[in-house]
Amino acid sequence: MTRRTKIVATLGPASSDPEVLERMIRAGVDVFRLNFSHGSEADHIGRAELVRSVAARINRTVGILADLQGPKIRVGKFQDGRVTLNTGDTFLLDAECQLGNQERVGLDYPELPNDVKPGDTLLLDDGKIELTVVRVDGLVVNTRVVQGGVLSNNKGINRRGGGLTAPALTAKDYEDIRTAAKMQADFLAVSFPRSGEDIREARTLMRAAGGNAQIMAKIERAEAIEMLEDIIDASDSIMVARGDLAVEVGDAAVPAMQKRMIRAARRKHKAVVTATQMMESMISSPVPTRAEVSDVANAVIDGTDAVMLSAESAVGKFPVETVSAMARVCLEAEKEVLAHAPAQEPGYDRQINQVELAISHAVVFTARHLGVKAIAALTQSGTTARFMSAMDLPVPIYAMSPSAETQRKVTLFKGVYPVAFEHATRDAEEVMAQAEDCLKKEGAVVPGDLIILTIGEPIGKPGGTNTMKIIRVSGNS
Repeated sequence: MTRRTKIVATLGPASSDPEVLERMIRAGVDVFRLNFSHGSEADHIGRAELVRSVAARINRTVGILADLQGPKIRVGKFQDGRVTLNTGDTFLLDAECQLGNQERVGLDYPELPNDVKPGDTLLLDDGKIELTVVRVDGLVVNTRVVQGGVLSNNKGINRRGGGLTAPALTAKDYEDIRTAAKMQADFLAVSFPRSGEDIREARTLMRAAGGNAQIMAKIERAEAIEMLEDIIDASDSIMVARGDLAVEVGDAAVPAMQKRMIRAARRKHKAVVTATQMMESMISSPVPTRAEVSDVANAVIDGTDAVMLSAESAVGKFPVETVSAMARVCLEAEKEVLAHAPAQEPGYDRQINQVELAISHAVVFTARHLGVKAIAALTQSGTTARFMSAMDLPVPIYAMSPSAETQRKVTLFKGVYPVAFEHATRDAEEVMAQAEDCLKKEGAVVPGDLIILTIGEPIGKPGGTNTMKIIRVSGNS
């Protein structure tokens, strides 16, 4: 059984060696994430080139995800690097403070005093420290410590319930978008978007820089939940970014929100990545906890396209073992999903207003009822493969394209496998015969199997898929 759920792994010091990268790809990585919160432009471009050279050497296709840092809503630095806050203490967040001490600390986000009011709850360092706003005096936010702990340099600040007005895209992000375009990133993740307008702006900037990356929205603000439909409409994919989201909305609310977001994205035929602490213990352990196994499996059962590793693969001791464990869990969870697959895909009650979408529905319906072994989607853009992927078809979809860019972009779609496919003819029958031969050479089908091919006719004319053909695989080579 071939794994359908894709694996995204973050690059870092633990995973930047060519031999480790090769082992990670062989273990199951489909997309590598470059975290633009760390490293220089040269670092990111060098890592992207290394990934592609290693993948080419072992004849694998992997995608590159450039993940923007977004706004830095953080405290400043302390004179001694850290302080210990005790419950009941008074503590000042002072936009003019240069170097913090036991009584106060500066802000990397000087607009904070304008965004809060008495009674607000501020959560620092991913919620480990809780402060209540007592009053605001000009550029100083006076707070009382509700939950204390050690606070060190540059830790993050969240407001419970959201409401901080920092823009999603910063001056650094503008530069990083140009870097992502330069390296021909396949996906661009926008951190902390508040609405679809943030995503549209990122897409405009990416295109102006000469890039063609698909735009991914990271859902990690409370406001983003309220604007979820708008954000999904503007995006090519979303990420369920559970870290900051849990701090803003409360950790207990996140599991149900995860399910809601996955359903919403797939209903609109958009890809979805589930992220944050999926196998956190494997930073230092060669095996995951039972809770982590259940977390990954539940994301698969929820319908996610991909699951993501962060620190586990970037700085952990066992990056290859972590990828292998995640792949193993995905495979087992998929057995449960396929065993209870519906007789027909959801969505027949929704309006179909695109030819490619109509073809995709027809393919999925036919494949379910005729026992089709494989689908060959001959594609320039990958759109039809994405539509079919979102319908949870338990049949492998081979996205056959002459475009290396398209091959990399489908690496994020569940159940879709990229195949390099060149054809020198514009005769549709000949092209489909070549595609059939290609699937046989790939080992995807054998003589006697039923396959479905989708293609746009006439061949060579710009436009989408408009033809579906059912073929029984011949015995000829």
